[in-house]
Amino acid sequence: EIIKDLPSIEKIVVVPFTEAAPDIGGIRGAVLYDAFRSQESGLSIRFEQLPFDHPLYIMFTSGTTGLPKCMVQSAGGILIHQLKELVLHTNLTREDTIFYFTTCGWMMWNWLVCSLGVGAKVLLYDGNPFHPKPGNLWQIAQDEGITVFGTSAGYIAALMSEGVRPGKEYDLTALKTILSTGSPLSEEGFEFIYREVKADLQLSSISGGSDINGCFALGNPMGAVYSGELQCRGLGMKVEAFDENGKPVINRQGELVCTAPAPSMPIYFWDDPGDVKYRAAYFDVYPNVWRHGDYILINERGGVVIYGRSDATLNPGGVRIGTAEIYRQVETIEGIADSIVVGQNWKNDVRVILFVKMAPGVELTDELRDRIRKTIRTNASPRHVPAKIIAVPDVPYTLNMKKVELSVKKTIEGQAVQNKDALKNPESLDFYAGIRELQQD
Repeated sequence: EIIKDLPSIEKIVVVPFTEAAPDIGGIRGAVLYDAFRSQESGLSIRFEQLPFDHPLYIMFTSGTTGLPKCMVQSAGGILIHQLKELVLHTNLTREDTIFYFTTCGWMMWNWLVCSLGVGAKVLLYDGNPFHPKPGNLWQIAQDEGITVFGTSAGYIAALMSEGVRPGKEYDLTALKTILSTGSPLSEEGFEFIYREVKADLQLSSISGGSDINGCFALGNPMGAVYSGELQCRGLGMKVEAFDENGKPVINRQGELVCTAPAPSMPIYFWDDPGDVKYRAAYFDVYPNVWRHGDYILINERGGVVIYGRSDATLNPGGVRIGTAEIYRQVETIEGIADSIVVGQNWKNDVRVILFVKMAPGVELTDELRDRIRKTIRTNASPRHVPAKIIAVPDVPYTLNMKKVELSVKKTIEGQAVQNKDALKNPESLDFYAGIRELQQD
């Protein structure tokens, strides 16, 4: 179907994967990789000389909250930005073996590939990380001598839930750095890594986005690691937290902004005459200041705490609450496999609704609801306590394993969710539609 709408495509190169010789007769202009390769020998590669800002590729956002953004990024901007993060923030060298558990649909794949520019060995993996056993990726880390292991906060939470103890079960002598992104890594996740994986390594929780194909805040090989914090802001990135008046604040929550240009910002959006969509995406709130859409805190030592997407921020009684503040508490409660929290518009206010996916064999009882509320009230605040706690069979995620609070919010409020194809488990949203309990006080 895609090829029919793209008459300019002359050839489709098919790389066999599950079959050695797949049938490609039904694909116009298709050729198998071996047939496509030149049979000539002694050919040299000619490297075309291009300007620094020559377009490299188009990155797409998931599109779960609207039409996907189509961001054109430059070759020079991406290269210098990602090499900075790999060499200076991750301490990657040509002697290293780097792995990131990612599909090619997530920006971390592009980021990983840039490691070749350092001369490091890149390890790719395609498949279920828990098959044939929960410690599968750590077996690979042992066998391949992985020195830099990249993953997501969701994977680390799953390891904790499964009771996997990588440091006890595998030889991780070579491992020196673990990278985590996708969502905020909880304090319990930090403690799990140092207790159950390895005590003498750098754990870097990193945060950025496809928009810049890199990070706004990430690791520092020379600095201390504090649970729940990203070690520093990116070198050359003028990142600040803005309060409601557009002023930078320290030790207070605010909007993540970047107040000066950075090399890997998109050079333009595809099909966007006059840069109208580009400006609306990042510069419509603060003139000439990039507003990324995350809710953060920068502390006095330069560490950064991520509280979640600012457009998913809860606002009960006019007080802004980051979703990560609630997730950190829920993850400590035994019997809960996963959760998602949203704000429901209710009687001229917003009330906090917590959906929980229970572990096998565990029931959401009134006693457990009380324990959840008490934990949140004690360790966060009374304003964080959910008005409703509802058991659900599953939690919806994007293909790169990010919870989709806005899709759930739209569903419970009867609004359409766009681009469900960007979800890993779109059928899970069906349960959230028409929940009777959400129509009651």
